[in-house]
Amino acid sequence: MTFEAQLRGILGWSARRRVLLGCAPANLLRRISFADVLDQNTGCGYQRRFNRQHSLDFRKYIQRPHSSTIPLTFNLRGQADTDWQLRELKNGTARLSIRAGESRVLAQVDCQHRLGCLGDLPILLPFMAFLGLSQKEEMEVFSIINGKARGLSTSLLDFHDASLADDLAAERPELFIALHLNHDAESPWYKTLDLGGNSTSGLLRRASLRTMQKAVKRFLRQTKIATKLSSQEAARIVLDFWIAVSKLLPNEWGHPRRHLINKGVGVYSLMTMAGDLYREAEATGLPCTRQFLTDRLAEFLARIDWSNKGELAGLGGESGVGAAVTLLRLARAKRKLKVVSRG
Repeated sequence: MTFEAQLRGILGWSARRRVLLGCAPANLLRRISFADVLDQNTGCGYQRRFNRQHSLDFRKYIQRPHSSTIPLTFNLRGQADTDWQLRELKNGTARLSIRAGESRVLAQVDCQHRLGCLGDLPILLPFMAFLGLSQKEEMEVFSIINGKARGLSTSLLDFHDASLADDLAAERPELFIALHLNHDAESPWYKTLDLGGNSTSGLLRRASLRTMQKAVKRFLRQTKIATKLSSQEAARIVLDFWIAVSKLLPNEWGHPRRHLINKGVGVYSLMTMAGDLYREAEATGLPCTRQFLTDRLAEFLARIDWSNKGELAGLGGESGVGAAVTLLRLARAKRKLKVVSRG
């Protein structure tokens, strides 16, 4: 077997996990490792998007006199004795040999930005490599380490929670429904929620996964629907609502950069209106179908100027959402009054 590279260190333990500990040149570690960035189109991977400026800042720092860093954290992937060999030597050290052609076998669990721009620097850095965690276990370690990290996308953490949950529909129904909107091919939100990873689809990003799941949580709390229907049934109603919105406002939906309908204030206020409509259907004994939602939304939705310069412009935070909901409810009330007066 021909080897591409070798790392030396000692075998030890990180709590209950076996690890290889050592020091190696940054350019070597960069060459034999990779960041498993989340691909939002396929759902593969789990890391955040690469931030070049963040990485360049570390590159600048680590070359200063007296600079240092905590160990870079990796996970050794691939097949033992096929892609790599790990040998414990008589002097108490260990040697990791990586086969030629399989050079990138170390997944960057916690070092993507520290290592990303060091491909040409031979500076010695400490490392710790887990030995063969599953990708789910690797994601769990990443989430624990970075759960409170500044700048880490909350939507990415939500995606991790979804991937690690045993029964997402029961544990986090709001997240289950938000992901349903992103994953169902019939949904106007299909593959457009920002999960915090990379996308090559070319679709314009609208709201984030965190924004949507928080908006859905408001809907669940407002309607108490979880006490009557399953998460799957509730997801169907929310999907029907957004299909109705997108069909009634095709221009606004098709130009997200110029309209607020699928940004924070629009998502939050519209999900509150979805709650109003669901409760109305429940009170009148009508099924909350897509047709019911479409008919009720048609009464007032187009009367709102959803553009960046319209009535909702500048509204933000809880007070802004409250103002937007008041505006929508007034628009609907005025429409209903006109219908009654004509009768």
